[in-house]
Amino acid sequence: MGRGTPRHYKLKRNNRAFWEPTATMKAHGFVSVPLGAHGPEAFKTAEEWNQRWDDTRTGKHPSPAASREQNLSPERAEELTVYPSGSLGEAFKGFRGTDEWAKKAPRTREDWWRAWKQIKPAFGDVRPSRVTLVTISAFRSMVERKVSLREAHRVIKIWRALWKVAAAMGYCVRDADPSMGVRNDAAKGREETWQEGEAVRLAKRAWRMGYFGLSAVIAAAWDTQLNPGDIRVLTASQLATAGHGELFFTERGKTGKPVGGALSRRSAFVLQAYLAHLDVEIHGDAPIFRNRSGQPYSKDTLGDDFRDVRAAEFGTAERRTLGHDFRRSGAVESIVGGGTAEALSHAMGNTLSASNTLFATYVPVNAGTIRSVTEARRRGRTKLR
Repeated sequence: MGRGTPRHYKLKRNNRAFWEPTATMKAHGFVSVPLGAHGPEAFKTAEEWNQRWDDTRTGKHPSPAASREQNLSPERAEELTVYPSGSLGEAFKGFRGTDEWAKKAPRTREDWWRAWKQIKPAFGDVRPSRVTLVTISAFRSMVERKVSLREAHRVIKIWRALWKVAAAMGYCVRDADPSMGVRNDAAKGREETWQEGEAVRLAKRAWRMGYFGLSAVIAAAWDTQLNPGDIRVLTASQLATAGHGELFFTERGKTGKPVGGALSRRSAFVLQAYLAHLDVEIHGDAPIFRNRSGQPYSKDTLGDDFRDVRAAEFGTAERRTLGHDFRRSGAVESIVGGGTAEALSHAMGNTLSASNTLFATYVPVNAGTIRSVTEARRRGRTKLR
């Protein structure tokens, strides 16, 4: 490169520029950053990244790796990060201090944090107005190539929402979002389903392997069609008895919408066997489902344990999930069995309040709808066989 070219500035094919950190810089957590087309704007962005490296090298700011090594949560690491004035990172940090951020459902905030993990290295220190169509297009392609099409779609979706927030805060112009010129194709929807017998095998395998809490989670997830993220936080006070079975009532973690589900006799038996196996008695608002260490299941530990059991029962090539694929399977059974879309929607996201004080009033009515979906699933299951 010629005189005046920023340090670590590299040109690749199609005249695309990148800021490429050295091995030492990568050890500190820095990654390759797409700069867009070769020219003055790319030079400016490269110089900003050089300054950030200099600040890390001289101890002015902690390195990205330092935050990870301290086992800090993404939220806490962000609080320790200092962004340039007018940057996208400063806008996002300011937004997190508003009531609007606090109103977002926990699962929605998780989506934002997940997308920010990709956005931050490339654009956290950049003024939104400096991002071009070429740059954001190269960025999306990089995420799709290095992670997945599904993740690239998610990141651009969150980018567009963040741009609107930044515009409302005066950091950019709402209608000038360069990502609107990028085609944000979504990954093809999944079609995989499970059979009832396979779900039973998974629950039994989990029990034999000592994953007693997971065995109960699998049984409850199959019967109720609740998302695993909603099941793992269920508490003892959210279990109600109605008729000859048991019902769970809770809220969707992503939307906050009340939902409920009925347990079959088999699943109720698994749940009771699991509770009897616990060394401690679960009361009130204590989470019911726990891993082998006795701690409540987290998103990561539940996923890790399920993958272990799934591989043990069906092999490492199996990729069907406990979440969407379980829920899809139940929906297919219900529709094939003659269940109505309205009843199915009601069972998977009804209007019942999640308040425990309202169980006695509303459970008898809503239990009927939930039971009708359960019966439709049984009929559908027979036809599918």
